[in-house]
Amino acid sequence: MNELTLVIMAAGIGSRYGGLKQVDPIGPNGEIIIDYSLYDARRAGIERVVFIIRHDLEQIFKEKIGRRAENYFKVSYVYQELNMALPEGFRVPADRTKPWGTGQAILLCQPVISGNFLVINADDFYGFEAIKKLADYMRQVKEQPDYYHYAMVGYRLGNTLSEHGHVARGICQISEDGYLLDLRERTKVQKFPDGIKYTEDGQTWYPLSPDDIASMNIFGLTPSIFPELKTRFHQFLSDPNTNLSKSEFYIPEVIGVLSREKKARVKVLTTEERWFGVTYQQDRPWVQQGIRKLIEEGKYPEKLWENT
Repeated sequence: MNELTLVIMAAGIGSRYGGLKQVDPIGPNGEIIIDYSLYDARRAGIERVVFIIRHDLEQIFKEKIGRRAENYFKVSYVYQELNMALPEGFRVPADRTKPWGTGQAILLCQPVISGNFLVINADDFYGFEAIKKLADYMRQVKEQPDYYHYAMVGYRLGNTLSEHGHVARGICQISEDGYLLDLRERTKVQKFPDGIKYTEDGQTWYPLSPDDIASMNIFGLTPSIFPELKTRFHQFLSDPNTNLSKSEFYIPEVIGVLSREKKARVKVLTTEERWFGVTYQQDRPWVQQGIRKLIEEGKYPEKLWENT
């Protein structure tokens, strides 16, 4: 029951990237980004992994990732589809084409998770220190009925952006003692010659600082999150301001709301690790160079899985 689980969100379509980026090799021996996350999780003492995927990705995902992971972890699969975890009586709009976002993805994990767990994206490289710090912290967290204790790893915004277009980032406000005060999902954050800016409507741009702390969807959570997600997913779908054709239900937004409502205390863990992410096809060489440098520094072996 106290076993820590790593949840990897891998149901993304990768439409901006132009392919299934979760299984695109970036390491010197064909390793993909998930391989490095799994390697770091194993070093951090994690033994259970849950992959969130789509049914149409199942075959290629298990072939490229799942079967290898089963050599090192207890592996479960959760399938994220449009019609899952919806409130009774709600129907998917005819023009909706993709799942409802990371909040729905985590909600679907409830049947396979009984204890504290970590959440990461499949296509982000977080670094060993980040995963180890979060795992160590969440092993000490005990569930409380009326007050939740979560954690996240924060990265400096200026170190997380693509040179090739906009990205989504959760922008954090943090207290002096290192706890989250607020977290707002900004869906279009972009580098410009005169600084970093974000827009909500595609027309008006607002400035951000490169030193702002960004959430990269690396969270430590307890099972208390599941009833909150269920309630707030219903609210999200019922809100007349929600664009049911395109809007997404984001896990950082829910954590931000719980923080603002003083229902959750979220510890923000800092790390000096480098973050790498593949949002666009043009990002791939940059990630490959970053991985190569870490190998040269001795932080990762040339070949991660020697016996596979």
